Amino acid sequence: MDSTYIETQQISFQDFRTSVIQDYKLGRISREMSYLGRREVLTGKAKFGIFGDGKELPQLAMAKVFRNGDFRSGYYRDQTFAMAIDAVTIESFFAQLYADTSIEREPASAGRQMNGHYATRSLNEDGSWKNLMEQKNISSDISPTAGQMPRLLGLAMASKVYKTVHFEGSEKFSNGGNEIAFGTIGDASTAEGHFWESLNAACALQVPMIVSIWDDGYGISVPTQNQRAKADIAEMLSGFQRKEGENQGCEIIQVKAWDYPSLLDAYARAEHFARTESVPVVVHVVEVTQPQGHSTSGSHERYKNEDRLKWEGEFDGLRKFREWILDYSIDIEGNEEVLASAEELDRIDEEAKKLVKEGQKKAWENYQKPILDLKNRVLPLIEDLKSQHTGVAEELEKFTKLIAVAKKDIFHLVRKSLFISRGSHSAERAALENLYNEIFAVEKDNYSSHLYSQSQWKATNIKEVAPVFAENSEMVDGRVVVRNNFDKIFEKYPEALVFGEDAGNIGDVNQGLEGLQEKYGELRVADTGIREATILGQGIGLAMRGLRPIAEIQYLDYILYCIQGMSDDLATVQYRTRGGQKAPVIIRTRGHRLEGVWHSGSPMAGIINLSKGILVLVPRNLTKAAGFYNTMLQSDEPAVIVECLNGYRLKEKQPENLGEFTVPVGKIEITKEGKDVTLVTYGSTWRLVMEAAEELEKIGISAEVIDVQSLIPFDLTHEIAQSVQKTNRLVVIDEDVEGGTSAFILQQVMEKQKAFRYLDADPLTISAENHRPAYASDGDYFSKPSVDDMVEKIYTMFHENNPQKFPKI
Repeated sequence: MDSTYIETQQISFQDFRTSVIQDYKLGRISREMSYLGRREVLTGKAKFGIFGDGKELPQLAMAKVFRNGDFRSGYYRDQTFAMAIDAVTIESFFAQLYADTSIEREPASAGRQMNGHYATRSLNEDGSWKNLMEQKNISSDISPTAGQMPRLLGLAMASKVYKTVHFEGSEKFSNGGNEIAFGTIGDASTAEGHFWESLNAACALQVPMIVSIWDDGYGISVPTQNQRAKADIAEMLSGFQRKEGENQGCEIIQVKAWDYPSLLDAYARAEHFARTESVPVVVHVVEVTQPQGHSTSGSHERYKNEDRLKWEGEFDGLRKFREWILDYSIDIEGNEEVLASAEELDRIDEEAKKLVKEGQKKAWENYQKPILDLKNRVLPLIEDLKSQHTGVAEELEKFTKLIAVAKKDIFHLVRKSLFISRGSHSAERAALENLYNEIFAVEKDNYSSHLYSQSQWKATNIKEVAPVFAENSEMVDGRVVVRNNFDKIFEKYPEALVFGEDAGNIGDVNQGLEGLQEKYGELRVADTGIREATILGQGIGLAMRGLRPIAEIQYLDYILYCIQGMSDDLATVQYRTRGGQKAPVIIRTRGHRLEGVWHSGSPMAGIINLSKGILVLVPRNLTKAAGFYNTMLQSDEPAVIVECLNGYRLKEKQPENLGEFTVPVGKIEITKEGKDVTLVTYGSTWRLVMEAAEELEKIGISAEVIDVQSLIPFDLTHEIAQSVQKTNRLVVIDEDVEGGTSAFILQQVMEKQKAFRYLDADPLTISAENHRPAYASDGDYFSKPSVDDMVEKIYTMFHENNPQKFPKI
């Protein structure tokens, strides 16, 4: 373990020299990219820039030990590393800076992410998995500080799982669990809770993970001593240092960002610990410089004093690297060998500038060409139209005065011209309208595709398989149905695993996993610590490596700890890579109609609004929940499934085809037919609505009850509108606060399905009070819609229309 990277490689001096010079050249190219990138932003050719200057050397060292099959989960300053593993070129770097929408030219995100956000493509064009063992992998970066850390845990955990779990095709994702997950984070971001929760979990789980902390002493303008308890994060983490003979903790290595040989040694040791001993390692890289400051949004001269700026100039990594190269000499068989002369390094510096400029120029030309082509297609048609409409000529004159033209300028011209010429039926206008429809479809795909899966495995493609019941099918507690269905799932899918608080040993708090840990082992049915954010992150990382995780969040309220990761990471994986990556996590939770302030929240409106990109499924009983699990395990999309907590002890008939039957997503179910009013609801509230419908029936009101089942996607065949066409009245009943999910349902039915055309009365929403319920059943009764509330409010709707038949209460 005292061997350096150079010694362990056992290479000749000539090979060593070649490697060093290649590193220097790549470092210089990366630095010139940072310099030129900043200039491109400040001259108006790009919107924003954030670069990796100052971190070149540690990233080169990290790349040395990064192998095929390994994964990185990092943040937006790792351009040198990305170049070193051939994930980024000069041209693709600038293509991302310009937001080029071409996947070929900007494969990380096709222009959907600001610069510095890297990703490799894990999927083929049809959405199937590539062989991830044949490439070096970068999980798509996100901006939220420390948000990459929970996912990192899952990427590392997958290696631990693959040491014992094998299935058909698993060789695409792992070689016996020998892979490392590499994480990178800025030192100020270690003040975030996600960092501590993730590192804590990694130390408890003992997973092969290397976290590099780039420590430049600042968080934008705020110095380190104001960020955390101690300026030295390695000192703070000393309690995490593992002890000999204990299977807990991590290794901590501190190294200077400008010390090239020490960096090589540090990462060689880190790799050894992580890859051969499967332990987490923290590499604290100190004395990092940031030559251009934080970003193009400001200047670091505003908050760094002269002494600091002078020190940064002297200890710039590339400057120190050059000095080390020029000072290096070794005696080989009586001959003094050196690495390079000053003249050789000067030539490399000049060549780096030239290569970067050429790459930037080509990237800009490639970016501009489709805009120019679009402009050349549009302008002749506008010219043809302008003679017919003065306003069109005026818009065209404004357009020709623009210094720089973007797509939005062209589309604005077209749309204004079509608006001005409305009512005209000329051939010229028809030609422009046809072109607009064509080019808009292209740009809609460029900017809006892949929020949800577009592959053959998308959830809406999964065929419905009805549950099969025999005459003697057993009536059992709902929890038995879901437990026995999970048993079939784990038997059928060796890649499936579930984890969460109390999920393992006791089979979850409601016994929905009873006995399954004993049967399938502690790795596939696992307990976790109380750490919801990293339970979710664990799921994301595992799913990105081909496993099928079910991440259990004990109660619906607790999902608030996960919302950031759900919204910023999981929900956007397919979108922000334009179909290049996926993470089909199933989030299992339970809730509805609970008691007490902290167990009665119904944050469904937050979930559906903040997590577009994740399916939201709300089964009314445990048989339906089991069917949704069976559906989603055939799909390649993430989903949250909310089980009804008050359904575990209620009796249900157990299907004969456990593990096989499916519930379609995006499809409602009419659970009671009626002709006077349509009642729409979901989850546990459905039972109360059914009871209210029976009460209404007794007083002459025939209610049709619809269980939404799936909030996202929502009623794809517009069956609710068909029901309203029959009943002419609509009531949406929900346990969420007013303006919450009920408002979403109403918007979908009224606006998307156009059901307003069939109404004879104002639509009605019956929702909860705008506070959480107090404890016990009385709290629920006075806070959330009760059967009495439903009956009286629906009755009043009929009273207003026919007071004689339905006198005032």
